[in-house]
Amino acid sequence: MSTSSEQDPDDSLEPAASPATGATPIQPPRAAMVQRLWKLNALRSERVAEVFATVDRHVFAPSVPAEEVYDATTAVRTKWDEHGSAISSISAPQIQAFMLEQADVRPGMRVLEVGSGGVNAAMLAELVGDTGTVTTMDIDPEITGRARKLLDAAGYPQVHVECADAEHGVPARAPFDVALVTVGCWDLPAALMDQLAESGRVVVPLRMRGITRSLSLRRAGDHLLADSAEVCGFVKAQGLGAHQERMLLLHGDRIALRFDDGTAPADSARLDGALGTDRVDVWSGITVEAMEPFDSLGLWLASVLPGSCRIAVDPDYDPDTDSGPAMVVPEGRWFPDAYVNSHEDSFAYLATRRLDDGLFEFGAHAFGPHAGEAAEAMVEQIRAWDRDYRHGPDPSVAVWPYDAPDEALESPDAAATTVIPKRHTTITISWPHPSA
Repeated sequence: MSTSSEQDPDDSLEPAASPATGATPIQPPRAAMVQRLWKLNALRSERVAEVFATVDRHVFAPSVPAEEVYDATTAVRTKWDEHGSAISSISAPQIQAFMLEQADVRPGMRVLEVGSGGVNAAMLAELVGDTGTVTTMDIDPEITGRARKLLDAAGYPQVHVECADAEHGVPARAPFDVALVTVGCWDLPAALMDQLAESGRVVVPLRMRGITRSLSLRRAGDHLLADSAEVCGFVKAQGLGAHQERMLLLHGDRIALRFDDGTAPADSARLDGALGTDRVDVWSGITVEAMEPFDSLGLWLASVLPGSCRIAVDPDYDPDTDSGPAMVVPEGRWFPDAYVNSHEDSFAYLATRRLDDGLFEFGAHAFGPHAGEAAEAMVEQIRAWDRDYRHGPDPSVAVWPYDAPDEALESPDAAATTVIPKRHTTITISWPHPSA
């Protein structure tokens, strides 16, 4: 899965006035946002850049300073639950840009957006033009009411706004050439696949073993195959599509392991007391520079390590005042990528230590009676990733019907395939042979 830019990110952009809003050519901070999106490789085509230069983002966040609304990497939260967690937001322009590029929306298309913030629907309306249609839906009537009001204020009355659960889709407006999902999904609703045109595309932030990727999926016979994947984070889906991870608390409510997709241990009590053991550190000899991306490492570890999970630590946790375990070494970092070993009594998680200015070494920290074994197993896979997949090839991700036969899920061209059963579908992550 690869992407390419159609324009040098430093090229200038001088857009025409908006046919929907009559907007004048862009001025800062809008111009700065567009240029920043080119530099981030989130923008890869003139037509998508044009809509960012055209749509008035500030209209959809009237109480937020323009500098924040037009910041390329900042999401704007618009609603919170009773616990203070965001349940609705306007995605950062960077994420909106690469998802619109993934969607490849063309004039005349019928588009469904799941998750209504307003501004994304406005940009989709610009892309489909006068001959296409855009339907945006959300389960929350407060959010759809707000979207309707702001879309009208911004000059997009033609966008259809529906208050409904995405598990059912919008059959009255199907089939859709593109379904663009802007909420984090654990599974792909069957209705979205049923209401997709034969040559249609689904762009969805899909959670796999706790890791979310924005996938651009096209039909490939009886299943959907991703032709691009981007790192992202989204507010989780509500309603019938909601899915709760299993949380295993290890140190009061300060440290926990989060399990998804059936990877939790059968007997979680075996981990009791694991954090009371001495921490074991094993280092890989594999280094990374401070600003160097290593996105595929987490997905590789989640694919090949049984019992994979994510480790969560209270941001205010202090081992000195809490009398708890030291999670990091001096001048080091730990990451959420973790797993529980086959004995189900020990766990390891990804860590780094600084070797020099801007240079870090990957390793594993582990706790439990078999901590050394758990750490060694993780480090072995870090080395395998460095050897075989650090610089490609990327894995192939496919979405299959839930009842797809086992033989269909195994790719003869894959060195390793992870099969993840969901509620409506089965996901496969297939890592090709390194020589491929």
